[in-house]
Amino acid sequence: MDATYWLVKAREHFPDISFELSDDFRWSPVANTVYIGPVESERDSITLLHEIGHALAGHHGYDQDIDLLKLEREAWLVAQNQIAPLFELTIDSDTIEDALDSYRDWLHARSQCPECEQHGIQESLHTYKCLLCNTSWRVNDARRCGLKRYRLNTKNTR
Repeated sequence: MDATYWLVKAREHFPDISFELSDDFRWSPVANTVYIGPVESERDSITLLHEIGHALAGHHGYDQDIDLLKLEREAWLVAQNQIAPLFELTIDSDTIEDALDSYRDWLHARSQCPECEQHGIQESLHTYKCLLCNTSWRVNDARRCGLKRYRLNTKNTR
């Protein structure tokens, strides 16, 4: 089953959501569109269902990185319990946990201080601060690219 098959089936089951073929899978709340990447495996099909899960859950963004993990879990559970049965697919808990592990790793890396390697607290959407060495840093989105951490100060006031 290729992406075109999934495009037709998704539109049939979810007429209130827009679907478009794309290079990758993602949900855009601004466009109310689920983008369908190449479907070459069952894992790709399941990823599509996960993105539809974001749409059905009404996800529109997050303020803290930890909130993203909550949104991801919710989208997976919607996909597992509500969407997969419509397509006669099963999403097992190990698949969900593997996917969530990538976000846990992302969160862990973002919160690690570039100065002392301890974990800091998030102050704003892209800014963290280390409580140990007082270093602040800014991070890029890094969900689709390599993580970058930019020091905002190196003032060490222990």
